[in-house]
Amino acid sequence: SPPRATDWVERTAIGASLICLVHCVGLPLLLAALPALSKLVSLPADFHLWVLLLAVPASGVALVLGAWQHRRLPPLLIGATGLVLMAMGAVATSLWLETVLTLAGSFCLVASHLAN
Repeated sequence: SPPRATDWVERTAIGASLICLVHCVGLPLLLAALPALSKLVSLPADFHLWVLLLAVPASGVALVLGAWQHRRLPPLLIGATGLVLMAMGAVATSLWLETVLTLAGSFCLVASHLAN
C-alpha cells in the first residue's frame, strides 16, 4: 500500500530527532576528545533554538496524528515531555545542564516516535 501522509510526517520527525541525538551525543564527545578542534568549531548561540523550532511542529504533528490514529496517549505524553526537556535545555545557562536536558529530551522524543 502507498505510504500515508502520517507515515511521512512520522519518518521526518524521527529523522530530525535522530539528527538532534547524534549532534547532542557526538559533538560533545568529539570536542572532549579533540580540544584543539573546539576552537575551530563554533555553533551559533541560537542553534538549539532553531533546532527546537524544527522539532516542535514536526514532532507535534506526528505525535498528535499518531495518538489519534492508534488511540494511544503514552507516546504523545512522552514526546511532549521530550520537547519540554529540549526547550529547557535550549535556554539552560549551564553547559552541563543544557547537555543533560537536551539528551534526555532527545531520548524521550525518539522513544515516543518509535512507539508511535
